[in-house]
Amino acid sequence: MPDAIVAEGLVKKYGKVTALDGMTLTVPEGTVLGVLGPNGAGKTTTVQILTTLQKPDAGRATVAGFDVVKDAHVLRSHIGASGQYAAVDQELTGAENLEMVGRLYHLGTKRAKARGRELLARFSLADAADRPVKGYSGGMRRRLDLAGALVANPPVLFLDEPTTGLDPRARTELWDVITELVAGGTTLLLTTQYLEEADRLADSIAVVDHGRVIARGTADELKDLVGGERIELTVGTHDDVVVAQRALSRLASGEPQAEGFRLTVPVTHGAKALTEALALLSADGVDVRDVGVRRPTLDDVFLTLTGHETAEPAKEAV
Repeated sequence: MPDAIVAEGLVKKYGKVTALDGMTLTVPEGTVLGVLGPNGAGKTTTVQILTTLQKPDAGRATVAGFDVVKDAHVLRSHIGASGQYAAVDQELTGAENLEMVGRLYHLGTKRAKARGRELLARFSLADAADRPVKGYSGGMRRRLDLAGALVANPPVLFLDEPTTGLDPRARTELWDVITELVAGGTTLLLTTQYLEEADRLADSIAVVDHGRVIARGTADELKDLVGGERIELTVGTHDDVVVAQRALSRLASGEPQAEGFRLTVPVTHGAKALTEALALLSADGVDVRDVGVRRPTLDDVFLTLTGHETAEPAKEAV
């Protein structure tokens, strides 16, 4: 499968601040790459370069076979993009905004109007189609901006934290739209701080920090980096904690940890280990109140790889 997006060694500096420090990534045609990183990691700068809004200081990149610097003018007609903030004209109606985008893509007035109405319905904005955008809520403006990125049915789409500011229902609606687009062959680079979003949508995930990719793989592959599964259980008394720790140390792949009445036991082959653990605990008369096997989450991956959470205090966007 050929790559629709290729970035090799991208470097971008703003004065003394290095936004990108050798950013390298690829996205095969018809797939979704989720780019995870904290504020300031270089996600937005990467998208700006790949969508021709910025030029790299070093490195090269191609999108849909076009060089992002040399072929910038031609490339723009082959991509769609939505940034972190809704770029809509507040004085125009929702329908007029999308018609304007369609005409910029040379769809023609009739086709631009029809496409705009189609997308307004798709994003649950049909009832507000003929109202000025200045009366829209923040979430409605966000959905309109996302609709604008889809007007020309671009083969390659860039969404920079697309669901920021959306309520859960609107977020789910957007996820459904993205799933449909990719099923139809669209290639998507998606930056996000919502780990659930990356887990659900992305075929592959790149974790970025300090302007470069520090890990890449499927969600399952990244979770395996953290170190496997663990049994988590809650028992009834302090004596149960002592007995359970001793019993479960026989099958643990690491030292069982206790906090109050809750124990965490690292294991391999989680389902089999859970069966064995329940048998051991039952034989020793431990009062088990709650028990289950837990795999690492993308939150665990992110914290392990970067040393901090995804949602940090906002910094200057890079």
